[in-house]
Amino acid sequence: MDNPWNFLKMDLGLLFLKVNILGVITLSELDWITNHQSEFTRLDMALVIKLGRLMDSGVIEIDNKLPV
Repeated sequence: MDNPWNFLKMDLGLLFLKVNILGVITLSELDWITNHQSEFTRLDMALVIKLGRLMDSGVIEIDNKLPV
């Protein structure tokens, strides 16, 4: 039986939607993308490239708040 808390695990598709809605990506989310890049499919990589282009164009900002 699947763990009912699996929906809390980070998922690139959900991250992409969240970042597009909020317009902000955190450094920890960028770290997660970098650390899991070898597991991504071609579609996942297309999302990562799109995120990069949106950051380059200023549509998505990097949130660099340090935890308190």
